[in-house]
Amino acid sequence: MPSSVMPTPRRVDGLTAPAAISTVGLCKSYGDKVVLDGIDLRIAVGSVFALLGPNGAGKTTAVKILSTLITADGGQAQVAGHDLAADPQGVRAAIGVTGQFSAVDGLITGEENMLLMADLHHLPRHEGRRITAELLERFDLVDAAKKPASTYSGGMKRRLDIAMTLVGNPRIIFLDEPTTGLDPRSRHNMWNIIRALVSGGVTVFLTTQYLEEADQLADRIAVLSNGTIAAEGTADELKRLVPGGHIRLRFADPTTYRAATIALNEATPNDDGLALHIPSDGTQRKLRAILDRLDAAGIEADELTVHTPDLDDVFFALTTNTHQPGQRKENVR
Repeated sequence: MPSSVMPTPRRVDGLTAPAAISTVGLCKSYGDKVVLDGIDLRIAVGSVFALLGPNGAGKTTAVKILSTLITADGGQAQVAGHDLAADPQGVRAAIGVTGQFSAVDGLITGEENMLLMADLHHLPRHEGRRITAELLERFDLVDAAKKPASTYSGGMKRRLDIAMTLVGNPRIIFLDEPTTGLDPRSRHNMWNIIRALVSGGVTVFLTTQYLEEADQLADRIAVLSNGTIAAEGTADELKRLVPGGHIRLRFADPTTYRAATIALNEATPNDDGLALHIPSDGTQRKLRAILDRLDAAGIEADELTVHTPDLDDVFFALTTNTHQPGQRKENVR
């Protein structure tokens, strides 16, 4: 797909739309180490779900379980309407998986990689060639199709990797840290590809360490810490969980500034900048309440900005050692 294409981001209500993936009490341990300690997830059809967590938190383990590569120790899961334990073949037929390390064979061409994947899906030869040609064009790889994949850049290899995943026409795609090691331009191109997939009805389960990536792409985000889901919600909902949000009002006239300081007595003044900082959770209700108080006092600010914590703040707040296994997650809506 050409990098200039920028599909319009969509937001899906993950709490009411049909579930593409659901888990209840999913558990996994390796010896004495508990990796997943009762994970509950519900991922809406046609959405992007991002699982965040530090290294070793269990993100890849969750992907491996849900894609049938390893078995869980306990709990239940359904993927694309198939019970994970009872019908793993049904799950495999409905999903595609792209890991952080490319599955591309560098010794053969990009086209040969695609045709090999078509053979693995038992597609008729003519069908495999048709799908290969379509996907190579879709991912802007036609000019490089006859070249060894070892000559591809990191971004081209990742595009080829996802194209190979799509040969089987999966309804759900697991992308395990898909932009690791890519430069910023290639990363943004990959974001466009993911948006286009979801616009076409595909559900994407994304793990990433790039918080901006989750903020840009995900309809819902879960933060994994110490084996449990510490919090889950939209990016905006998660940002409101941590302190530090505020509304900043700036005034050009000192007299108006002093009047606002009196009207908003809970504000923190900045006399040098003629600015007020008012604690806020970033909601429209809080903003309207402040504006109503200013209107009642006949005061108009020259500049208003709303500051909310970013996902970095959320990540660091929720992935500290204070969150213990077995603790209930915060599911915000």
